[in-house]
Amino acid sequence: MINTDAPLQDRFGRGVEYLRLSVTDRCDFRCVYCMAEDMTFLPRNQILSLEQLYDIASSFVQLGVKKIRLTGGEPMVRNNVMSLIERLGKIEQLEQLHLTTNGAQLDKFAAPLKAAGLTGMNISLDSLQPARFKELTRFGDLKKVLTGIDAARDAGFDRLKLNAVILKGRNDDEILDLIDFIRDKHIDISFIEEMPLGNISEHDRALSFISSEQIRTQIEARYALTPTTENTGGPSRYYRMTDSTSRIGFISPHSNNFCHLCNRVRLTVEGRLLLCLGNEHSVSLKELVDSYPGDEEKLQQAIIQAMDLKPESHHFSLDDEPQIVRFMNTTGG
Repeated sequence: MINTDAPLQDRFGRGVEYLRLSVTDRCDFRCVYCMAEDMTFLPRNQILSLEQLYDIASSFVQLGVKKIRLTGGEPMVRNNVMSLIERLGKIEQLEQLHLTTNGAQLDKFAAPLKAAGLTGMNISLDSLQPARFKELTRFGDLKKVLTGIDAARDAGFDRLKLNAVILKGRNDDEILDLIDFIRDKHIDISFIEEMPLGNISEHDRALSFISSEQIRTQIEARYALTPTTENTGGPSRYYRMTDSTSRIGFISPHSNNFCHLCNRVRLTVEGRLLLCLGNEHSVSLKELVDSYPGDEEKLQQAIIQAMDLKPESHHFSLDDEPQIVRFMNTTGG
């Protein structure tokens, strides 16, 4: 019998309490830093069923995971995904059930998501200019996303957060506009350094890179920032402004490596348990749940053993070809 009271722990003494659960590799956008414009998505027989996703998530919770974030692709384009969210929302030991979304479906789903037990939401928003937004997302409609953000606020989500990837020469002139937007909406934002996952031809990552420090300097030209010790269970380092309830976070995989604090693993929709965003260390859980459906003990044992594969750190470089060829949509955003 597996002792499910002990938290998952890797070889470096880091406890794993956070699972990022990808429910699809598909998306209704094609963001330039996330995937190619002409994508080939996984066939249905290669992805986990909703039942398998639930079983794996449930086993993680029994092993001490307190937070699950549903990712994609775009989670809300998965057929019948609400049935999975409703089941996950009923797991008593799960303290946080969050979602990362592009926001395009929230006009329909914000209220049902709240009712299903979703406790938090990150919404990707890289530009407030309609033409530029469409250029960066290739297919996105800014108006629909802004409507979705308002729908999420109206549904009663307490701490909505925007995620913004800033690219030099593309949207770095909108940093202060995004800050004014979150101040007006009383929501949070995290600025994310672009991660070198997958080969892209749309832009040169080295030339488009802008560091968290450069972004923070721009903000501090208008608003004084005070660092805080607040922690939402993810990699953001948060700052506050004296005259606003909004928090400003920075996720800095290049300039301020946060590996020593890593408390998370990722499950791709094809069933790969990724032990690190920036490495290929993984275990296939799909083979196991296909071969032994409903066998919680085998599943939990495989999860525990996989912790030994979690590396100490990742090493991203802007000067070399990407070492990780999978795109962010297949990784789980």
